[in-house]
Amino acid sequence: MIRFRKAESEDASAIAELVNSAYRGESSRAGWTTEADLLGGQRTDADNIREMIATDRIEMALEADVIFGCIYIRRESESVYFGMLTVLPTLQNRGTGKLLLERLEQLTRIWGDRKIRMTVISSRIELIEYYQRRGFIWTGETEPFPESDPRFGIPKTKLVFKVFEKSLV
Repeated sequence: MIRFRKAESEDASAIAELVNSAYRGESSRAGWTTEADLLGGQRTDADNIREMIATDRIEMALEADVIFGCIYIRRESESVYFGMLTVLPTLQNRGTGKLLLERLEQLTRIWGDRKIRMTVISSRIELIEYYQRRGFIWTGETEPFPESDPRFGIPKTKLVFKVFEKSLV
């Protein structure tokens, strides 16, 4: 049985390990969310996760008290931003990502917000299509990738983010 829980500081190391396994290195190739061909290095670390937990929110998906999915959520003035949607690579394609997005929408409505915002690396076509199937629309805006901050990885090519939004009205 899948349950959701807000992450606490003591969850930071487990979350960092999960996120890095899904996005970087050989372990990430077991799933379809890998960024290993685009970025080297880590995706995050426990200190960065602790900062996110302290200032914003990370919602976790657990089964038998094992964290196998998570999503980062930040409330903004006009919307809710999310990122770092993560599912353990060997458990992808079971609908967990969809459940985490449904949980995000539930929290957004509880908070009284009406719009969800996110960014995706522009070359991640399969990921963009995944979010479009779930109602996200490209705003026409782009944002630069933080190339000078190795906490997010070392780009192997020029990267840019596309900005997407979903209205809950």
